[in-house]
Amino acid sequence: MASPFLESPVDIGAQIVKRAIREERVLRDRQNPLAFPDDYLYERYRFSAEGIVYLCRLLERHIKNPTRRSQAISVPQMLCIALRFFTSGTYLYAVGDAEKISKNTVCRTIRRVVIALQRYINTFIVFPGHLPTVAIKEGFHKIAGFPKVIGAIDCTHIAISKPVKEIEADYIDKKFTHSLNVQMTCDHQCMVTSLDARWPGSVHDSQIFNASVLYQRFKDGLYDGILVGDRAYACQSFLMSPYQNPETRPQHDFNMALGQTGLMIKRTFGILKSRFGCLRDLRVSPERASQIVGACVVLHNIATTRKEAMPQEHHIPPDDVDPVSPDHPAGRAMRDNITTQYF
Repeated sequence: MASPFLESPVDIGAQIVKRAIREERVLRDRQNPLAFPDDYLYERYRFSAEGIVYLCRLLERHIKNPTRRSQAISVPQMLCIALRFFTSGTYLYAVGDAEKISKNTVCRTIRRVVIALQRYINTFIVFPGHLPTVAIKEGFHKIAGFPKVIGAIDCTHIAISKPVKEIEADYIDKKFTHSLNVQMTCDHQCMVTSLDARWPGSVHDSQIFNASVLYQRFKDGLYDGILVGDRAYACQSFLMSPYQNPETRPQHDFNMALGQTGLMIKRTFGILKSRFGCLRDLRVSPERASQIVGACVVLHNIATTRKEAMPQEHHIPPDDVDPVSPDHPAGRAMRDNITTQYF
């Protein structure tokens, strides 16, 4: 019989029972990313289990949560959150849905991992490379017979979000999109050996090189060897670019060998953008984009050194290169000497 003093005795009774019987707290058991096979991990994170463990050991002291709460994200989980974003380039909420965490947590975690990886730029990105200079020259020479090469140089555009109005025009490139123009050099194994990711998309490749530390070091005679580049660069004594209008067979052969050797940097861009899809379109500010590019290049060099599985190379369309000012006299003399001696 219903009580005349209670509106809903059944609801009241349920509340009394619920208070009387305290439920044991159930903690959410987060997935262990290392519990999956390597093909699963590579598809999502671009690293095998051993590679992820290596990265965890490398970054742990920089990214580990100071709290001991049971709900705190572990180092492997933090790393895999960032790697999933680097690999997919998708929106933060999609990464959060996949990893079962909030968008804000994804944002903070990626930021922490990026800053940690930035600490290792000078460790993993060194010019002319980690191998002896002689080995690098031999590696490049085997490609097409071009001598004395210790690096291939070029720039690639990384799309970014529209910057603030005061600087927006600087970041509009020839395709009328907002981008960074990122300069890199590589060795014969597609390892990135130098990186400059701070320039707006409107800046010409040659201008970036002439303002770089690498250019000054070559001018100071610190390196025993030369770079190879495309028509965007003026020919200099330490940077060979092709003949603009080859007239003889040796000049044609020079251009052919230089082009084949220079393809290593194009291939490096393709592997890098395939390995880390976020580099095809970074929806962040120029400063954040520059930092993410640096983090991805560090990861690329680690993956290359550890011989992680190679992704299917992303096709990079041919550059619409604007030729620069006339070649330097010393560069023309060096180019003619190489042509006469080797081609």
